[in-house]
Parts: sequence; structure tokens; C-alpha cells
Amino acid sequence: MDDRAEYQHLLPITLEVKKGVTYFWCSCGQSKNPPLCDRGECCNEKAIAFVAEANEDVTLCNCKQTKNPPFCDGSHAKLLLEIMKKKLK
Repeated sequence: MDDRAEYQHLLPITLEVKKGVTYFWCSCGQSKNPPLCDRGECCNEKAIAFVAEANEDVTLCNCKQTKNPPFCDGSHAKLLLEIMKKKLK
């Protein structure tokens, strides 16, 4: 399997948002439409709502390790490094 495909679910996703629209970010990882909540498996208890401040592209966390949900803070890089180190052992 290609490494990129194997770890795609950990990489951030850029989403075009519209000013004033409320979006629900999936923090549990169960959504079939990541990084947004699809209102399925987790029954929304862990969804984090955010309102777009402008019409813009935002980078949302997909690894669920961010300290600034729902936005990517680069935590996936450390996570991927740890995975790769374990894989090389």
C-alpha cells in the first residue's frame, strides 16, 4: 500500500467555507465525510460547531490531535513521525 494512502486519514483537509455558515467538525473520527460531522455514528455529542468568519479556505484537523479544534495546528506531523519511527523498528 502507498504510504500516502495509508496515512491520508491523518492529514489536514482544506475546506472552502462561507461567511456566517455554521459547520460541525467531527472530533470522534466516526464521520464518513471527514473532517465534518455527518451526524451519524457518534450522534453529534462530540461535534464541534464553528461559524465561518469569512468566505475563505480553512485547514481543518483530520488526525483529531489538534490543540485548537477544529483547526489544524500541525499535530499530525508529530503523530506521523511517531508512526514512522515505530514502523522502522
